[in-house]
Amino acid sequence: MNKTMMIGVAVVALAGGGVALALSNGGADRAVVADAAQAHTTFAIENMTCAMCPITVKTAMEGVAGVRTVEVDFDTKTARATFDPKRTSAAAIAAASTNAGYPAQAI
Repeated sequence: MNKTMMIGVAVVALAGGGVALALSNGGADRAVVADAAQAHTTFAIENMTCAMCPITVKTAMEGVAGVRTVEVDFDTKTARATFDPKRTSAAAIAAASTNAGYPAQAI
């Protein structure tokens, strides 16, 4: 396997969020393992009154560096964020929603 191909496979493995790939190079096996550390926090969200509100909350929270996914539930007025705790915190994610006009509090 040439060096360019190995780098490409490593990038794909790292982007896969914890996926391990075994690479073969002349009979020598090497493992590339992505860091799977991630945190999940659920937030109570205030002021959501229309169908556009969850979109604004999701956009604000996803704009925080280190946030991987955000799922907003309009009916329960909550949001669940998955993020890299080495890059951000629940407080920073809540602040982003609050700054967008939707006060958030980790529950």
